[in-house]
Amino acid sequence: MRIDKYLKNSRIIKRRTVAKEACEQGRVLINGKLAKPGDEVNVGDIVQVNFDTGAMKVEVLKVDDNVKKNKATELYKPID
Repeated sequence: MRIDKYLKNSRIIKRRTVAKEACEQGRVLINGKLAKPGDEVNVGDIVQVNFDTGAMKVEVLKVDDNVKKNKATELYKPID
């Protein structure tokens, strides 16, 4: 699944266009490498998103297309 779509489905970022812009601005890393909006995310990958207020680092547990809001947190596990 594309990183921009994954960030939206997991509710880490609210909208896909915002996730795409974050990737284009160099704020998203997959396994320590800068991510482009079309880069693929797989189970076990480490995704880091740098927000203005801080960074969020997560491990990808699942990659699902259709996720309900209350199940979105099951797609990832936060890492300190």
